[in-house]
Amino acid sequence: MKPSLALAPRHSKWGLLLVFLTCAAPTAGAEDSPIKVGVLHSLSGTMAISEAALKNTVLMLIEDQNKKGGLLGRKLEPVVVDPKSDWDLFAEKSRELLAKEKVAVVFGCWTSASRKSVLPVFEELNGLLYYPVQYEGEESSRNIFYTGAAPNQQAIPAVRYLMSKEGGDVRRWVLLGTDYVYPRTTNRILQLFLNGEGTSSDDIMTIYTPFGHADWGGIIERIKRFGSAGKKTAVISTINGDANTHFYKELAAQKVDAGVIPVMALSVGQRELIGVDTKPLAGHLAAWNYFQSVKSSENDAFIRMWVNFTGNRDKVTSDPMEATFVGFRMWTQAVAQAGTTDVNAVRQAMYGQRVKAPSGFEEVMNVNHHLSKPVMIGKIDASGRFDIVWQSINPVRADAWSKYIPDSAGRTADWTFPGVCGGCIEPTFKEW
Repeated sequence: MKPSLALAPRHSKWGLLLVFLTCAAPTAGAEDSPIKVGVLHSLSGTMAISEAALKNTVLMLIEDQNKKGGLLGRKLEPVVVDPKSDWDLFAEKSRELLAKEKVAVVFGCWTSASRKSVLPVFEELNGLLYYPVQYEGEESSRNIFYTGAAPNQQAIPAVRYLMSKEGGDVRRWVLLGTDYVYPRTTNRILQLFLNGEGTSSDDIMTIYTPFGHADWGGIIERIKRFGSAGKKTAVISTINGDANTHFYKELAAQKVDAGVIPVMALSVGQRELIGVDTKPLAGHLAAWNYFQSVKSSENDAFIRMWVNFTGNRDKVTSDPMEATFVGFRMWTQAVAQAGTTDVNAVRQAMYGQRVKAPSGFEEVMNVNHHLSKPVMIGKIDASGRFDIVWQSINPVRADAWSKYIPDSAGRTADWTFPGVCGGCIEPTFKEW
């Protein structure tokens, strides 16, 4: 509505100036309001042991960004919800963040079950999710950026390491996981890989347990029997959540020697072993793309930021925390480059974003919405720290689709023209 000239004194230069200023003055609106950032992590239930720290990581990064003046001249405002380790509630809370709170971006989820639950909501409402945890691959959504590892950046290198002379020349395998999509798909990929390397199916045992499983006595006895057949045996663990605490306590109670049957964890870091007596666990392994023990100036700064944020109460960092850091930094860079928080513009600006990560490597976002990341193998010492015993020379580019699964081997994910798809056999759009 135009201001009325009748309100100004006739022929008064001051009145005309008042009219001009009234027309030109910006009104309080979106350009002055905070940029809302959604945080979608379980703060209760079986997954809180892992996810609560990721919520705090996002809050730390928001606080740090606001100290620098915010983003696009606006402060960042966290909107935190608790999906309570309930996969259906994840979908409900994601809709609340996007439709009601109108957040510009969401950082969240840990399990693939939660990610699969929210994916249709993000695609329907054109939201943007940064997912910071290793997963099974077989997916690339235009509305998700995957900052954790795909199988070729974690599971496959972990098994290759164990098969090597340096890793113990393992020839028998226990694939042990929580019963949901990530362990089942990862273990399918590993079984196909091992079969292709000449491993008989008789030398592979697969076991699944429910979330929160606490009674590990009989399962570890089975593993010990399976490992007594005369071939070097290892466990590949995709156990998630607080079940890990019970698993490792029973592993120690039954004195499973890492030199005899090593456990290679794909979902356990130093944080998940807090409160567990790690002296009997020394020598067991984990595969990640980052460990707190990394020697780099970027990691020193990352740990210092975390310690300062927690007031020195919590000094332990983890791979998913580092992946959250990388995703957040890339998002802020993409927003600054695009000059807007508009999802479509930020998505385009994300391709090729680079961050010198706490891992000590420069990580880049590829057009398949996955990062190039280093691969690391860590060994538990008596204090619960993981010492890095092997790492890739360079970052490894993620494969969204596994070459070991026949239906996936020919697929590619490329969200730039002429591909514009997450799992094409051929480009969606042909060259003109």
